[in-house]
Amino acid sequence: MAHHVHSRSAATPLADRRRRRSILSILGIAAIGALLITIPVAPAEAAENWWDAPARPAVDVELNVTGAPITGAPGGEVRGFIDSHTHLNSNEGFGGRMICGAPFSPNGVADALKDCPEHYPDGSGALFENLTSDPDGHHDPVGWPTFEDWPKTTSMSHQASYYAWIERSWRAGQRVLVNDLVTNGVICSLPIMPKDRSCDEMGAIRLEAQKVREMESYIDGIYGGPGKGFFRIVTTPDEAREVIESGRLAVVIGVEMSEPFGCKMILDVAQCSKADIDRGLDEFKAMGVSSMFLCHKFDNALCGVRFDTGTQGTIINVGQFYSTGTYWQTEACTGPAHDNPIGNAEVPEELPGADPPTYPSGAQCNTRGLTSLGEYALRAAMSRSMMIELDHMSVKAAGRALDILEAEDYPGVLSSHSWMDDTWTERLYRLGGFKTGYPHAAEGFLGEWRASAALREQYGKGYGFGLDFNGVGSHPAGGTAPVPVSYPFTAADGRTTVDRQVSGERTFDINTDGFAHSGLTPDYIEQLRLAGGGQALVDDLMSGAESYLQTWQATLDHESTQNLATGKPATASSSEWNPFTSYAPGRAVDGKGSTRWASGNWGVNPQWLRVDLGESLPISRVTVNWERSAAKKYDVQLSDDGQNWRTAWSTTSGDGGLDTAAFAPTSARYVRVLCTERTTDYGYSIWELGVFGG
Repeated sequence: MAHHVHSRSAATPLADRRRRRSILSILGIAAIGALLITIPVAPAEAAENWWDAPARPAVDVELNVTGAPITGAPGGEVRGFIDSHTHLNSNEGFGGRMICGAPFSPNGVADALKDCPEHYPDGSGALFENLTSDPDGHHDPVGWPTFEDWPKTTSMSHQASYYAWIERSWRAGQRVLVNDLVTNGVICSLPIMPKDRSCDEMGAIRLEAQKVREMESYIDGIYGGPGKGFFRIVTTPDEAREVIESGRLAVVIGVEMSEPFGCKMILDVAQCSKADIDRGLDEFKAMGVSSMFLCHKFDNALCGVRFDTGTQGTIINVGQFYSTGTYWQTEACTGPAHDNPIGNAEVPEELPGADPPTYPSGAQCNTRGLTSLGEYALRAAMSRSMMIELDHMSVKAAGRALDILEAEDYPGVLSSHSWMDDTWTERLYRLGGFKTGYPHAAEGFLGEWRASAALREQYGKGYGFGLDFNGVGSHPAGGTAPVPVSYPFTAADGRTTVDRQVSGERTFDINTDGFAHSGLTPDYIEQLRLAGGGQALVDDLMSGAESYLQTWQATLDHESTQNLATGKPATASSSEWNPFTSYAPGRAVDGKGSTRWASGNWGVNPQWLRVDLGESLPISRVTVNWERSAAKKYDVQLSDDGQNWRTAWSTTSGDGGLDTAAFAPTSARYVRVLCTERTTDYGYSIWELGVFGG
């Protein structure tokens, strides 16, 4: 579709931002109890060396970071790097036995960092791990204190985000962590998956929301009491700024699940309703959720997904069939954006009876896009000021989602771990969104960072990671960077010193062990700096937290604008006649998405639709929601008298859908869509015309 939208200013000055408080924590108390009480942050200067936990367990992993955490001046831009996509509590999802080990335990590190029971004595019973990770089908299940075989960069099923590892990253400059509550009922239901609880997705999300609050309380306890811990859950950007200014870590809650609100699909029939979506979103808001994915891994009733590749893609495709009764369906892509190629890997013998189709190499776009229920869910999330993740959406779904976001000028859009086609990057930045990259090996990460450098400069954006630890993904192995890290080194914050991380009897060195757990994030940044990122990379990463908070603030500040065309007199060059319904011009400005104007005289060009606003008004944006019979070439024109027209915007590459024409604010009374070339053999047809003020 044609997507010509205006450029926002590079970054909204902090002094001009509206700072407002949220009452979500209060709503949360009413909804899920005392666990959602928001405790004020203790001032950083309240105690000398407040960053040294006075009640830390005598036996625990080490931080191996020295120096005081960076703080910030009230009202200023925050400094610090962001992990915008990770899964602290995924051990509670997927039936409770896919991710082995916990991020904390009141009984200590030995209880937290232990393997799943079926992995003993030699790992041969770890079916999911062996299928996705270990080539020899065995591993030493013992975690603390030896950690002989885990955590490691290729393991998909062992805890990699123990609280003290996160603490180490915070001490060295991390200031925002987005904890995506995650589960997948389909994966949980696979015959190879052990489980000790139901596969119900909402039940798992509720439990994870509870556990992250318990984790906050546990950390408070070792730091001396409520509000004193480094780990602070926040529900607004204002709260996050207060936390970061005090030198602590702001923890934001998101949701990544395969069937949100029960929106499963069976044989292409949705198993949820609009009422289910509204109830689910209200519950998410009460939990303190600020961002979410509409689909993840499997096609659902809301949208089609961006495929996984290789053996993992085959496994997930089989899981989709078990859940929905259909395998992924592909088609040739119609534009530069594309989904990942599925490949045609053999079905593992652990999944007998599965017979996915063979996919042609030239057809790698999902036939499924954003459904009507998906559009409803997207708009309902926007009405609740939630940020929307484009990652995992098929290109058809992501493209349509961006159409809707642009039509509303909605800034709350995220791409957090390299699962969005790069073609969409400028559209995301134009809206005011935020993007981060998956932690590939140095060359790959730096390549992605450099590829979007000009756009980040143009739109005033920082950068960051979506580390995805505990999220069924591998991480860079040892020996994959061109320059070794020398220990100790000065962290990205410029003031703390980092040495090799010690966990029990194991000493982790990123040069040999790779990016094995979240505590090695400072080491990974140093590795990227030495590999060619230099100070420019460090500066971009240390601006990441601020950039994310600006997107979040703009999302909360966004207000829907009135469609100036609704209910106003409309005329057209011609209208199709039909004995059963009307396609009159007024149908395109009646505020209903189910009625439309259609031109007559199918073989005649040009054709036009015009609306009279009644008076001269400032206009900066016009939206055209096309029916299938769209215009390939058309102009958006303005007039003061209905006779003399000036073109405000035009395209020669329209392909239907929802288009947004944005331009510098200008006053006019009349707006006209002048169509000069068709996309079909029929006429032109518009569901709804939108005109919005400057």
